[in-house]
Amino acid sequence: MFADSHCHLNYKGVFEQQGEVLARARARGVGAMLNISTRESEWDAVVATAEREPDVWASIGIHPHEADQHPHVDLAKLVDRASHPRVVGIGESGLDYYYDHSDRARQQASFRTHIAACRETGLPLIVHTRDAEDDTLAILREEMEQGAYKGVIHCFTASDAFADAAMALGFYISISGIVTFKNARDLQETAARLPIERLLIETDAPFLAPVPNRGKPGEPAFVADTAVFLAKLRDEPIDELAARTADNFFTLFDKARQ
Repeated sequence: MFADSHCHLNYKGVFEQQGEVLARARARGVGAMLNISTRESEWDAVVATAEREPDVWASIGIHPHEADQHPHVDLAKLVDRASHPRVVGIGESGLDYYYDHSDRARQQASFRTHIAACRETGLPLIVHTRDAEDDTLAILREEMEQGAYKGVIHCFTASDAFADAAMALGFYISISGIVTFKNARDLQETAARLPIERLLIETDAPFLAPVPNRGKPGEPAFVADTAVFLAKLRDEPIDELAARTADNFFTLFDKARQ
């Protein structure tokens, strides 16, 4: 069984054919999908999909791109909405200095609020970071000193040093279809050496479709293609990589076991 640890089933490109997308995923052996929210206006629909589909769970959060538009989403609101039985994670949240769609100070404040919600609920943090390694790591470390929490670096494309530092804090590393791209040599080298007990896989659908699906809208079924590539890269049996990453998914997002 494969677990897609990060997808957007309510985004354009997937939502219009959500039933067919889910059927194709199940046909490829995908038995767990985490439907990620990025803005408050999505929360109801993202949770509703998880309510309707037994192999889909939901997250509650505000993407760093949306931080400027969501100053009202505070700790109490996150904690309240995360109490839903199908919500198993907080995020995606973090820092994006590549696009800078939101003020950096606002991104940082929102990130810390999400971490506080993880502490209060016990749910894992889903981290987005792009061109912001130093500040992301500094906040993760500072907040860990205030009290333990758990999480995953989603769609990992950062440095070896960042991977090691995140794992030292107890984080998982999630690999997307980017690892299959020809120009992703550095990421491939990192993915090859990650300890299997800290590895997750994802699609970030409808984005980042892996080889051999480049140019198509991404969908959870494609997590199997990323897994096949990773298994070859790591010289591991595909069945073992699938089983271990699925087990890691349910270890981290342990509310999904209930």
